Amino acid sequence: MDIQTLNTDYVGQRGRLFWLALKTSVLTVLSLGFYRFWMKTRLRRYYWSAIRPGGTPLEYTGTGVEKLMGFLIAVVVLAFYIGVFNLILMFLSFALLNDNFAAYAMSFVGIIPIYFYAQYRARRYVLARTRWRGLRFGIDPAAWAYAWRAMLHWLATFLTLGFLLPRQVFYLEKFRIDRTWFGGMRFHQGGRWTMLIRPALHYYAGIAISLTAVGLGMIEESFFLLLLLGLPWVAFGWVRFRVGGFRVLANHKRLGEAIGFRATIRTGRVLGIYIFGYLLAGLLLLAGLFGILIAFAIAAAFIGPELSGNAPLGANIHVTRLLETSGYLVAALAYFSFFIFWGVLLQIFVTFPLMKHYATSLVLTNGHHLSTIQQRPRDAFSEAEGFAEALDIGAAI
Repeated sequence: MDIQTLNTDYVGQRGRLFWLALKTSVLTVLSLGFYRFWMKTRLRRYYWSAIRPGGTPLEYTGTGVEKLMGFLIAVVVLAFYIGVFNLILMFLSFALLNDNFAAYAMSFVGIIPIYFYAQYRARRYVLARTRWRGLRFGIDPAAWAYAWRAMLHWLATFLTLGFLLPRQVFYLEKFRIDRTWFGGMRFHQGGRWTMLIRPALHYYAGIAISLTAVGLGMIEESFFLLLLLGLPWVAFGWVRFRVGGFRVLANHKRLGEAIGFRATIRTGRVLGIYIFGYLLAGLLLLAGLFGILIAFAIAAAFIGPELSGNAPLGANIHVTRLLETSGYLVAALAYFSFFIFWGVLLQIFVTFPLMKHYATSLVLTNGHHLSTIQQRPRDAFSEAEGFAEALDIGAAI
């Protein structure tokens, strides 16, 4: 292997992932959701171990107990914050405006900084529990600073109808990356936000067409047909921007002074994974549920008349109740099977190939400088990803 350039290998297998995702999903349902902290931990360990920059696997050292305790702490804090905050807002709204609309609106605004705070804290926890070549990753504690910056950037993007999205993405990524460490060496995000304009051109075109369609549609209803072109174009442009932006940002990242990165991720491949992955998962899921319903219908058609044909009236009533109860059980089985297998199939047909494509497209340059990096202290967390779990942020791996 060339010590100057380190390619990233991916050694995951769909079969092993399928059984792991299925088993942990079933345990999560049977435990009424409590096992989901351990499910996420086990899935992360699998994905991390499959990603091998320079042939050395990543390690994930987080635990389910950390996540559970962090979730409970976050729920208590959020309940107190939201309860007291909403109580004050409701009092002021009725006292000043004699209405509760303002209270509900301000309550929504009040949760936004917590949302961004939780995002940053979750990222910090995951990095602190990730190791490579025995060295820990980490990120500086700056969650509240990130939260108010994110709010301002999102506000600017909203007021400009999405046209400042590249600026928002660049500066928020730069804020995170410039505070990220691998061992004792800091990352740096180079470049300027204008370099993301080119990947966003299709996104801009889709927004422009959609806005034109809405504006002209107020005069002539037929112009709303332009939305059939504009909205899919926005979706395509969004994916192209995210993929192209990731590639551009990765190519301008540095670790220390010398170690660089090069990404070759392709928009067509990512779009194909999303489209065919969701389509295949949906078709398989519908086929499975249809099979369950057909089996129940056949069983009811053959077993019901046979049991009740020559039976007295009371027995017929019991058979009818038995079939009704069986129908409820089948409905419950279909309901839970839908959520279990939907999550499992998305892991297999969407998350797995996406992780593989992103991982194998990444190359490290000047890798011989890695030997100069020292270990960093272990970051302690009292609430782990608790706030993100409580607000359902980043529920995926």
